[in-house]
Amino acid sequence: MVRFASLFSQLLLLFPRTEFHSAVKQHRADRYSKGFRCWDQFVAMLFCQMAQARSLREICGGLACCLGKLQHLGVNTAPNKSTLAYANAHRPWELYETVFGQLLGKCQSLARGTKKFRFRHKLYSLDSTIIELCVSMFDWARFRQTKGAVKLHLLLDHEGYLPTYGLITEGKVHDVKVAQQLSFPPGSVLVVDRGYVDYALFGRWCDAGVWFVTRLKENAAYRVVERRRVRENRGVLSDRVIELTGPGASRKCPHRLRRIAYYDDESGLTLVFLTNHLAFAATTVARIYRDRWQIEMFFKALKQNLRIKTFVGTSANAVRVQIWTALIAMLVLKYLQFRSRLNWALSNLVALLRWNLFTYRDLWSWLDDPFETPPLGPPEEQMVLALS
Repeated sequence: MVRFASLFSQLLLLFPRTEFHSAVKQHRADRYSKGFRCWDQFVAMLFCQMAQARSLREICGGLACCLGKLQHLGVNTAPNKSTLAYANAHRPWELYETVFGQLLGKCQSLARGTKKFRFRHKLYSLDSTIIELCVSMFDWARFRQTKGAVKLHLLLDHEGYLPTYGLITEGKVHDVKVAQQLSFPPGSVLVVDRGYVDYALFGRWCDAGVWFVTRLKENAAYRVVERRRVRENRGVLSDRVIELTGPGASRKCPHRLRRIAYYDDESGLTLVFLTNHLAFAATTVARIYRDRWQIEMFFKALKQNLRIKTFVGTSANAVRVQIWTALIAMLVLKYLQFRSRLNWALSNLVALLRWNLFTYRDLWSWLDDPFETPPLGPPEEQMVLALS
């Protein structure tokens, strides 16, 4: 007696069909579809991520092998390779960006109360990563003379370490240009690396009441306004209030900033931070910047555990569809981590889930005890089998 659908089917319950169809209607994504719906495409591409399929053949063949179990997924038949390839190339990738936002709200409700710092401000990290492509196959994504690439820009919320904003651009687009398009609520704390150092941008953030923490460039020109006392044995070498004096810098950012020199025991390096928050302890500023490493870990986990290094389509639309479904799959994994009582490592969760996608077990029981052997049937049937 089967009491549960497959784990993959239960994962798809995180995406209510009414919400999904409203997104489809919003983007008019099902126009001209003949039998192969957007839901079918979404199931196939999510299967690509969860099962780590490397080609259209593996996606379609993997679903075809489970034909008797596809009805639980809301899919009647496995797609053909040409059908899925055409859908990825022509159906709007914005649909999956909207689905990503729908799932993000569910994850954020579970992530509340997981903040690492005591201050009430929202802490964000902004960074980007290069996804290399073969320039002969992806000629639209020319990055260098012999290389192609796209760049994934992400904003990471440190409450739960969830990506709250994503943008896919050509590899040549500078990080600062993307940061200039974003706005943050007053009181937010934004941590960025030196690739985002732009004095006009810093001035705009100061005017908007947004706090930032970054690294100061070595050639920055400034004037010391105040020297603050520092405690010994805390790693803080100096804490100074400064004003920028470089050509045009004082005009672009006329606000007072803090320059904090900090010795990191782990790396053995002396780091110089720049922030516009004058009240934080110097050690708190150092800890904030150290926590920026979480966005680097997110990019590493995304590339190692999901399919964004090998693509099943060569058009710009197909690449964006696959990257957005990878981000959706990452939110699914985060949601499972929040719900589970076990302290799952992401790589272990991905591996065991891949091997059990079509196992018939209760998803939440499996999350808490994945190695338990499920009963073959109701207790009455087992007793009959044991006595016969």
